[in-house]
Amino acid sequence: MKIAILHLIRSLDPARGGPVEYLKQLASAQRLLEVDTSIVTLDPAEPGWIRNVAASVIECGPSRGTYGFNGSLERKLCAIAKSFKAMIIHGLWQFHGVCAARVAKKIDVPYFVFPHGMLDPWFRKSAPVKHLKKQLYWVLAERNVLLNARAVMFTSSKELRLAQTTFWPSANFRSRFIPLGVPKAPADLEAGRNAFFKRFAHLRGRSFLLYLGRLHPKKGCDTLVRAMNELRSPIDLVMAGPSADRQYKTQLEKAARGASITFAGMIEGDLKAGALASASALILPSHQENFGLVVAEALSFGTPVLISRQVNIAEDIEMAGAGLTEPDTFAGTRRLIERWLEVGHPSMRENALRCFQNHFDIEHSAGELLKVCLEESG
Repeated sequence: MKIAILHLIRSLDPARGGPVEYLKQLASAQRLLEVDTSIVTLDPAEPGWIRNVAASVIECGPSRGTYGFNGSLERKLCAIAKSFKAMIIHGLWQFHGVCAARVAKKIDVPYFVFPHGMLDPWFRKSAPVKHLKKQLYWVLAERNVLLNARAVMFTSSKELRLAQTTFWPSANFRSRFIPLGVPKAPADLEAGRNAFFKRFAHLRGRSFLLYLGRLHPKKGCDTLVRAMNELRSPIDLVMAGPSADRQYKTQLEKAARGASITFAGMIEGDLKAGALASASALILPSHQENFGLVVAEALSFGTPVLISRQVNIAEDIEMAGAGLTEPDTFAGTRRLIERWLEVGHPSMRENALRCFQNHFDIEHSAGELLKVCLEESG
């Protein structure tokens, strides 16, 4: 008998990063486990967003503001949620979470919460005004959403440890660990490589580091550009990803003048696979990274990773010998590049692939999530 699970997320816009990509890949993996997956999104989904998504997408938009208030969502959820084994809320601080919790109580359907790093104390320092608003909302609503969940799912013990220090009063919620994951890399990588070097012909035959993600201060992009500029490194840097802040991107481009840095924009499909397969290493000097889905993607291609210790899976990378880690400072980012140029070794590629197989395969993640849903739902 198939099990039906309903996921709720603010938007399926791929520019929103890791949670969206994980949910799409999870839906594909759960199909193999005889799970029927449906996704409620508060935005009208663009056709490109839901192409090849292995789930029924229920569009409940448009919704208002970043909070996503939607006056019809509760009625819609009451009508459909009874046919699901459980609901899973992705993300915090938005209307779909408190609404789903209210519906779950009304119709007696269990729900789970995936914070996706949104309880990390880094945001308290980087955006203090927003933190004060969230502190108020924590007391009024969000704390109870977590307390009443069958389980709050974290990707690592570090994420849970940090989450317990961010807001007052603390919440004694039930926690479970679900490692995130990505699919295996394609067996044939030549199509991806060809597509990548056709678009970026100047990189053919050159060694390059790959930054893949949003161009955002949280990711340490400005630190990375500065380090590359000062080092005048013999290795190139490709910065691939979207930017919602045109001014910040312009600052990065200005700071990169004179350095061997290519701004590739957002890349997907074969282009993305080609970049991951062709890069000497992935680099991510982030100031806060709950998991770093792109790190797992690189590992699936056997590509070593150079990451800050603020990436919550940094200890796993170090233990596996799958890359290098340093603090999320300018000096640390510079050392990552210098150390790679000094000690980067082909054996790291073998270690990277082994690390992925042991820890970050999406099939394992999907199985663990299903296990938690069944165990905690009764």
